[in-house]
Amino acid sequence: MFRHIRQDIRAIIERDPAARNGWEVLTCYPGLHAIILHRWSHWCWTHGLKWLGRFISTIARWLTGIEIHPGATIGRRVFIDHGYGVVIGETAVVGDDCTIYQGVTLGGTSLHSGAKRHPTLERGVIIGAGAKVLGAFTVGEYAKVGSNAVLLKPLPPGATAVGNPAHIVQKSEHPHGTASRLFAAYGVTTSGDDPLSKALQSLIAHAEAQEQQIERITAALRAAGLPCQDLQPCDKVDTAELNKLVE
Repeated sequence: MFRHIRQDIRAIIERDPAARNGWEVLTCYPGLHAIILHRWSHWCWTHGLKWLGRFISTIARWLTGIEIHPGATIGRRVFIDHGYGVVIGETAVVGDDCTIYQGVTLGGTSLHSGAKRHPTLERGVIIGAGAKVLGAFTVGEYAKVGSNAVLLKPLPPGATAVGNPAHIVQKSEHPHGTASRLFAAYGVTTSGDDPLSKALQSLIAHAEAQEQQIERITAALRAAGLPCQDLQPCDKVDTAELNKLVE
């Protein structure tokens, strides 16, 4: 157990620039306290002491603000940063080296007791603050879920998903390569460009260009003396306002 705690402390120091030393991490990091207490509650749960496991997890929630069901499986070197409001369900699996920020929910969408209802996070996954991962699917190795995203379907290894519902904005061609394993705080991508927003902005620009082209054609027809009285004026596209909505 003490070997695992030392590994947890080293992992926190590597991922949190605010962590100054091991003693500070051991005494002042509620995410670490929640993980240690979960190991006790999980042992009780898997050895038939269901009530005691739930009681320890309840104490952990009171002390840390982090709720981990004793049935959940938590790997090694998992870092719950800040942690307040984190909820991890009974059948959730969190792999080694994962990072979870405050306000995250690993929840289930099924009411069938005993079935797999919660997500599985493979090695190195990062879940940003406030994100919700809901359902019995797998988030692949070193994938990232941006802050406040709502992920409802599987995410391939090395990919980054944002939005509600979450969609992939970056997909690694080499999900097991070094680049995909680089730590990204809060699941933030190196490029904040959202392909969906870029596509909408392109459509808005195209609509504006078509509008200008129609105006030029209409002016040319009138200059040639052709009747254009049946052409009713239309409201112009407010491109600036539309672009604000999709930014």
